[in-house]
Amino acid sequence: MITFPVHTLKTASEEGKARLEISQQSYGSIPNLHGVMAGSPTMLEAYQALNKIFMKNSLSNVERNIIWMTANYENGCTYCMAAHSLIAKMSGVNESDLNALRTGSELQDSKLQTLREFTRHVIAERGWVAPEQLEAMEAAGYTNETVLDVILGVGMKTLSNYTNHVANTPLDDGFKDYEWEKRAAA
Repeated sequence: MITFPVHTLKTASEEGKARLEISQQSYGSIPNLHGVMAGSPTMLEAYQALNKIFMKNSLSNVERNIIWMTANYENGCTYCMAAHSLIAKMSGVNESDLNALRTGSELQDSKLQTLREFTRHVIAERGWVAPEQLEAMEAAGYTNETVLDVILGVGMKTLSNYTNHVANTPLDDGFKDYEWEKRAAA
């Protein structure tokens, strides 16, 4: 059976080690996801680069987290839901919205709910969104740039979600308080 080790600075290739050092500097530790991704230094580099680029968009931290958490939920990624629950909380997502994102129930803020619904449609329809979905985004005050940034965020989360599915990435101790499994929407 194929297994995917969680690499450390001691076990990673030289290229992987260089990427893990960036993770260590950025987070203060190496998330297990990054340790798995270090098995392909190019994968880890792409993920780190996409994260850095995604953080430069015009969205707020809360909006970015809505996109990430929605992708994690829709893809059923237990690792990323736990990790991003902590990240979302630290980024200003209120407790009520965090719970809604984790359970699939509706967000309180209608603009954020529109962003979430659009993100869901992008994932479910594999980008083939209907004109009325684009119109809803526009009516909520979002722009073409936002639409493209949603696609970028979904792409980024697809890399991590699918990696975790294939590798069965073990949850870091720091995320255990946010352990998650997908249930039917409330």
